[in-house]
Amino acid sequence: MALRYTYNPETCQYEPIVVTPRLFGRRFLIFMALSLALGMAGLMYFNHNFPDWDETLLRQENKQLRTEWSILLNQAKKTSQQLAELEHTDDHNYRVILDLEPLAPSMREAGVGGRERGFENIPYAMIREGYALVDKLGNRLDIEQQSLDLLAEELTRKEKMWASRPAIQPIDNKQLTRLHTIFGMRMHPLLGYVRPHNGLDFTAPRGTPVYATGDGKVQMAYHSPSYGFVIYVDHGHHFETRYAHLAQFIVKEGDPIKRGQVIGYVGNSGTSAGPHLHYDVLYKGIPVNPINFFQ
Repeated sequence: MALRYTYNPETCQYEPIVVTPRLFGRRFLIFMALSLALGMAGLMYFNHNFPDWDETLLRQENKQLRTEWSILLNQAKKTSQQLAELEHTDDHNYRVILDLEPLAPSMREAGVGGRERGFENIPYAMIREGYALVDKLGNRLDIEQQSLDLLAEELTRKEKMWASRPAIQPIDNKQLTRLHTIFGMRMHPLLGYVRPHNGLDFTAPRGTPVYATGDGKVQMAYHSPSYGFVIYVDHGHHFETRYAHLAQFIVKEGDPIKRGQVIGYVGNSGTSAGPHLHYDVLYKGIPVNPINFFQ
C-alpha cells in the first residue's frame, strides 16, 4: 500500500501521513454526508425531470381527459346557442302565429341559478362550468318541451277552428252570374218594402252546386215558406252559415260536412225572384257581412 507524505516546515522533511481512527472516522462521515447530499440532489433532479412510468401515463390520461372535456364543453355551448335560437323562434314566431304570449325569461330559467351552488365543491373551474351549463341546458330543454307540447295542442285546436271558419264562396266564380253585395236594409224585390237583408245573393243557373264554406255539422235542413229549401250549418267557435232558396239539399240534420263539400243546388224556392243562393254568416247569433269571409 503506497504511503502518503506531507511536508513538515519545522523539520524541513517529508513525513508520512498517519491516519488515526478518529481522523478516519471524521473523513468517513464527511464522505457519507457528501454522498448522501449528492444522492438526494440527483434523486430530486431525476424525479423532477424524469417522472416514473405510472405518473407519465396519468399525466397523459389527464391531458387527454382535459381535451375531451373541452370538446364536450364547446359542444354544450353550441347546443345552448341552438336552443336559444329555438326559444326565440318559439316566442317570436310560433306563439305570434297562434296568438299566445311569449314565455317570460324567468319562466325559461325557472330558478336554475339556485342549483348552481351545488357545483361549488368541484375543484376545477372548467368542470364546474360544464356541470352548471349542462344542468341549465336540461332545465331549459324541459321548459321548451312543455312549450312545444302546448303549441302542438294549440295548433290542433286552431287548425280545427280555421277549418271551421267560413272562408270560401259558396258558389264557384265560373258559374256565378252576379253577386248582390247589399248587406243591411234594402227594398225587397217581391214584397215592395224596405226590410233587413242579412246576407249576400249569388245569382247562378238553377242546379249550380252550393259548397259548404267551412267544416261543421248540419244543424237544420228543411223547407221554409220564406227561405224555401234551406240549410243551417253550425261551424262551432260561434260561427253559423245559412244557404237558402235551394232547388234541393243533399244533406240532413246531424251530418258532418267539410269545407268545399257540395251540400245542395241553386234554386228558386221560397220567396225568391229568380234562381239564386241567399247566403248568411252569423257570429254569436248576430248576422255579419259574408263579404268579409272570402276573397
